[in-house]
Amino acid sequence: MESPPSTKKIGQGGGSSESGGSESGAEEKGCSRTRFEYFGWVYHLGTNSIGREFCHLRFLYIRGKYVMMYKRDPHENPGIDLYVLRFYNRLDEEKKGEIACATAGETRKWMEAFDQAKQQAEFELSQSSTRHRLNMENEIDLEGRRPRVRRYAHDLKKLIRIGHGPESLVRRSSNLGRHQGSNEFMEGDAADVIEAHEWRCVRTINGVRLFEDVSDNKSRSKTVLVKAVGVVDASPDTVFEVVLNVDRHRRYEWDALTGDLELVDSLSGHSDVVYGSYDFKCLTRWQSKCDFIFSRQWFRGQDGTYTILQFPAMHKKHPPKSRHQRIKINPSSWEIRNLRASVGSHGDRCLVTHMLEIESRGWFKWKCGQGSKFENSIPYALLNQVSGLKAYIGASPGLTSESSTTLVASKGSDVSGSISEFEDAEVAEEFYDAIAADSSSSSSSDDEDDENTQLDSKGQRVKLKNVSWAIARLALTAKKAMDGSHELDPNVEPVNLDSSLFHGSMHKGKSESDANCWTSPSGAGFKIRGKTYMKDSTKVAGGDPLLKLIAVDWYKLETSRSKVALHPKSLVQSEAGKKLPFILVVNLQVPAKPNYSLVMYYAADRPVTKGSLLGKFIDGNDAFRDSRFKLIPSIVQGYWMVKRAVGTKACLLGKAVTCNYLRQDNFLEIDVDIGSSSVARSVIGIVLGYVTSLVVDLAILIEGREEKELPEYILGTVRLNKVKLDTAVPLEG
Repeated sequence: MESPPSTKKIGQGGGSSESGGSESGAEEKGCSRTRFEYFGWVYHLGTNSIGREFCHLRFLYIRGKYVMMYKRDPHENPGIDLYVLRFYNRLDEEKKGEIACATAGETRKWMEAFDQAKQQAEFELSQSSTRHRLNMENEIDLEGRRPRVRRYAHDLKKLIRIGHGPESLVRRSSNLGRHQGSNEFMEGDAADVIEAHEWRCVRTINGVRLFEDVSDNKSRSKTVLVKAVGVVDASPDTVFEVVLNVDRHRRYEWDALTGDLELVDSLSGHSDVVYGSYDFKCLTRWQSKCDFIFSRQWFRGQDGTYTILQFPAMHKKHPPKSRHQRIKINPSSWEIRNLRASVGSHGDRCLVTHMLEIESRGWFKWKCGQGSKFENSIPYALLNQVSGLKAYIGASPGLTSESSTTLVASKGSDVSGSISEFEDAEVAEEFYDAIAADSSSSSSSDDEDDENTQLDSKGQRVKLKNVSWAIARLALTAKKAMDGSHELDPNVEPVNLDSSLFHGSMHKGKSESDANCWTSPSGAGFKIRGKTYMKDSTKVAGGDPLLKLIAVDWYKLETSRSKVALHPKSLVQSEAGKKLPFILVVNLQVPAKPNYSLVMYYAADRPVTKGSLLGKFIDGNDAFRDSRFKLIPSIVQGYWMVKRAVGTKACLLGKAVTCNYLRQDNFLEIDVDIGSSSVARSVIGIVLGYVTSLVVDLAILIEGREEKELPEYILGTVRLNKVKLDTAVPLEG
């Protein structure tokens, strides 16, 4: 296709070339007028950017009042959805580029390959003897040097942005993703700490369990949170692609409600707007045709879990139609989580959860067997999508065979042992790390505990993607992590951290009812790695934070700002701040209009012990810091869709967003650029929309990866209680 199918309206005097074209007619929906179509091969004449004339054979397609031009016949080469991977040079962010893959699985493999190359580069850069050689090596020219290459790249970028293109351009299988170690294998326990909900199974329909949240039954709310949970015999990549695909013929196979979908707008690489219509007679014979618009946002977590958020929306391209009832589809979320293969099975499995909020009246009558009207409702049709998805994929073995997920352990390289210090030893961490206020009764999957290892035809050790892990879910709240006091020098008398001496622009809350304030909760609400984690993956409840949160600043800025600790008004530069043994400054840079910075100051009452894990982190290099600095979020109170967007999983911030570090005097500042990730920007945008009603807990820690670094300890915590954006103060100078 030459440029995307760019559409132009034909005015008077327009026409088509006659080069052996074909004519056809199609009846417009809702009217008797026939839509004119004419298509065929023509020669496209023109002048390029340097003044040279060209003549290219192209396929011209006139459809009604629109004209489109392609390199290939679209009837023989239908378009496909592409998955975009953007990358840039961290030392020079002007050098950036994009590639696209035909499947989410291929995209994931390329991400893993780029990450492996990044880790090797970080290791070699840490060796002074290789710095000069690396600087002399050629770089990838992301824009291209030759005019023909540059023009092709420009066209491809337009192709990527629209999200469709010829399959032959991208459907090329790659084996790079196979050169990964066993630390990439995923764990499968995800059940008992999702959020502060208590789930009870109400019914099982076609192998799919239906749950309701009973944690707030006493409140007699007009709505209830429900979800459908089912195990699908396919990889998360495959299921994710099926759910996102708007192809009508494919959706007709499993989706009884939103089968007729049309892509209205692609907002970014991870969100879009779709329009759909359906005949309400399929639910009840008294209703007319209905249509709807909803937006979708999706992202993939560091553990490989896909999350899709669906919200009702409006769009100028599709105003309400006559003879159609415009309805709002219930806000809902999909979670597609990897499971390990069952005993004797070598196939992929994943746990699919579809959650939505519905009116409680019809739901309660239906679950008690007092009526069947709920079965003719939209919420019931949405819940049944999991059943349809499970049956469709089970009956389509070709779907799973296209995206093989078998990984081969790579042979030891010259740098494999040396760069282990910088590698993410467990990117695919599958346990939730925030403990819910209420327990979940039965949303967990029944997973086994074996490890399948085979030999391939060449005698190499082959491990399935879902293998090599252990379950540890018992007695988590009974055990407590150590407080990490050995990280601070025991031979020095602790100083008094008098909170009255330190002040930030956001005030400290005095009670739980206070709003627009901060407090510092204990670490008991977070799960961290226990002493025996390397053997059995046991996690324990966190203890009291090692560092004390002494102040929080809430700034608004025209442009994001780093190195706030050097500002004359910073707490670090005050007389009281200079007397502290050590201060950790965490600057969360929030992209918005205007930009915001949430700056937290954590103080130690004694000097940090040299050679300790914290000491290595403070005085280590940026690669080590990126691979160890971890944050655990938890939405304690707020809208359930925001909870789904944020999640409760630990995140290695240096792997997810750009982190910059400033080590001087008695402090270390960590500037977390949330805007450096399009996914993080999307999530923070959702959070800011509800921030005045949210209570958010955050915990920071340094990841332990060796027995001597375990158990982990909570470095610091903060609770942000219903923050108001307009109370942020400007940071001048």
